[in-house]
Amino acid sequence: MAGENYNELAAFVMVARERSFTRAAAKLGVSQSALSQTIRGLEERLGLRLLTRTTRSVSPTEAGHRLFGTVAPRFEEIALELASLSQLRDKPSGTIRINAGEHSAISLLQPALRKLLPANPDIRVEIVVDYGLTDIVAEGFDAGVRLGDQVAKDMIAVRIGPDLRMAVVGSPEYFARYPVPRSPQDLTGQNCIGIRLPTYGGIFPWDLDKDGHEVNVRIEGQLVFNNISLRLQSALDGLGLTYLPEDQVLPYIERGQLIRVMEDWCGPFPGYHLYYPSRRHSSPAFALLVETLRYRA
Repeated sequence: MAGENYNELAAFVMVARERSFTRAAAKLGVSQSALSQTIRGLEERLGLRLLTRTTRSVSPTEAGHRLFGTVAPRFEEIALELASLSQLRDKPSGTIRINAGEHSAISLLQPALRKLLPANPDIRVEIVVDYGLTDIVAEGFDAGVRLGDQVAKDMIAVRIGPDLRMAVVGSPEYFARYPVPRSPQDLTGQNCIGIRLPTYGGIFPWDLDKDGHEVNVRIEGQLVFNNISLRLQSALDGLGLTYLPEDQVLPYIERGQLIRVMEDWCGPFPGYHLYYPSRRHSSPAFALLVETLRYRA
């Protein structure tokens, strides 16, 4: 068997290097008699004497010198490669694929990558942004990001962000033409900027909540987009009223470029979680990413 041949060759290399059955047996963790039998079996199969044995010493024959010179460097190469693989197991490296929505990618993943990647040049991260509830296992992703109440029960979930709030905003130019809405009913007749999500098919409703009273408002307007940046820019351009994550609009509110309305109807809800199917066999790179993203209140 090939495995037996490799074991015999490894035993021969050790004896030839140590010039002693006693020392070689100790390093290999076998008895001297078992080691002697292994070498004898190798010599019989090759039909050559490889070692000259005396009561005081062991030395390779001409054939033994030749075999040692050929085989020993190969075993050293194998040992070095195995050591290299062991280091790779412990060193953060490799590619991590993540499926996420646009907001979580911008607000959480991107800042984490700014901290993670410069110090770990062997880690590569691929982020695919979409709004569908993608099956990360079927699509070959290592992890996904969803709101806390959207993560499947059979997944491991790690909270990576605080609770969120939405904001209804419009520009001063917009409110020069439209009245300020104060309740969900007041959104009727407003020019609202919509978002179409593949999961829902139609225009995504605005989920409003006040004192435990939840209302899903089916808005109407001239514009529909499937990303944050175009909705934000359209609101800044005075083209409509929009509904966006609070953190995306606060700088513009502070500068007076946008005006927030119906704040009392925008309560907090569970924030984002990184989720993945199993803790088993997670790489050092993935474990490091999880710890970098983990939310600490």
